[in-house]
Amino acid sequence: MDDEQAVLLRRVILRLARSFNSSATDEDLTPTQASVLGVVAGRGPVPLAEVARVENLNPSMASRVIGALDERGLIERTPDPNALRAATLAVTEMGRAVHRRIKERRAAVIRSSAERLTPEEHEALVQALPALESLARLIG
Repeated sequence: MDDEQAVLLRRVILRLARSFNSSATDEDLTPTQASVLGVVAGRGPVPLAEVARVENLNPSMASRVIGALDERGLIERTPDPNALRAATLAVTEMGRAVHRRIKERRAAVIRSSAERLTPEEHEALVQALPALESLARLIG
């Protein structure tokens, strides 16, 4: 991949990210809060430290994000009796519903956009999915 192609891919990813971010704000969540909710919903119950690692959040930011989700009743935080700062996080029913709506909105954006591609572009996109998935794993 040359520099021009890398720049084009970055632009595409940023446009998609902006669109996905609006699905979080529709639920009155920041993109980071929506992402953390997704990790907890997908992996939970999960240690707070693992969520911070997966989301690449410093302890202060992780604490704020988790606090906001807990305050809204989207996750439950269970302190670890053996470690003062450790906790396990689980999604609540309300959190599961919010996460589901965000996922549905994001899927709808992709689906409706993909439907407007030519058949050849659609097939090329489908064929590129494994490579894009590998790229995402390598990046983070």
